[in-house]
Amino acid sequence: MVDLQTVTEELYERRADQYGQEYVHAFEELRAGLNEGRIRAAEPDASVPSGWRVNAWVKKGILLGFRIGRVVEMPPNEFQFRDKHTYPLQRIPLSQNVRVVPGGSSIRDGCYIGKDVVCMPPMFVNVGAYVGDGTMIDSHALVGSCAQVGKKCHISAAAQIGGVLEPVGALPVIIEDEVLVGGNCGVYEGTIVGRGAVLAAGTILTGSTPLYDLVRDAIYRREPGATPEESKPLMVPSGAVVVPGSRAVAKGRGKELGISLYTPVIIKYRDEKTDQAVRLEELLR
Repeated sequence: MVDLQTVTEELYERRADQYGQEYVHAFEELRAGLNEGRIRAAEPDASVPSGWRVNAWVKKGILLGFRIGRVVEMPPNEFQFRDKHTYPLQRIPLSQNVRVVPGGSSIRDGCYIGKDVVCMPPMFVNVGAYVGDGTMIDSHALVGSCAQVGKKCHISAAAQIGGVLEPVGALPVIIEDEVLVGGNCGVYEGTIVGRGAVLAAGTILTGSTPLYDLVRDAIYRREPGATPEESKPLMVPSGAVVVPGSRAVAKGRGKELGISLYTPVIIKYRDEKTDQAVRLEELLR
């Protein structure tokens, strides 16, 4: 019996005018695995410097789903939308105890939603994403394609957790367990936010932005490699408290004009006061 990874990669490389049942069966098996959390676009791997391994074949399977999909009207009639027939809204079993409050929220089929997740309207979880048990996704928040969000996180209002499908080897955004992502934050370009970190409202983390650690006197950056797999992402240390900051331009016309550039700054690491503030989120559940 040929495994799903081998079949998916073979089908992905084919170029066809029509797609037979072998495409449909492979994609449906992949989508079921994503829904159940058995298959992930990225997963923990202690042997990798970042601690996370990309499963490029999973992204290929997701892209294959778009390739073979055709645009259809989706039920129910009371809430019409049109999308690829391979990606309807996900049906979540009552036993999962997931709260999706009315008001325009959507969870695309082909992603994992853990038990006791709370979804406040309007929010959106895209295909390939993984959302761990007990996490809250607040209003106007996005969990992008293949993004990995851990257990007991809070993705606050208007926060954007960026997604990535191509290149298939690129690491998606990783939000580890018990992270608080504040309102209007943006986490993009494969950034890893370590367990228990706190991102203050308005913090933006990208692959091109250095992160200044005032506590440990360090600067964290993404380190490009020859391939996406060899690149080291921007990594926020576990327990770090990150706030929006600025740094002065040190030379040239920018210095003459007194211009400063945005940069995120670690001002401390979680302590008892920080933990008490984060625990207040439990009252909302």
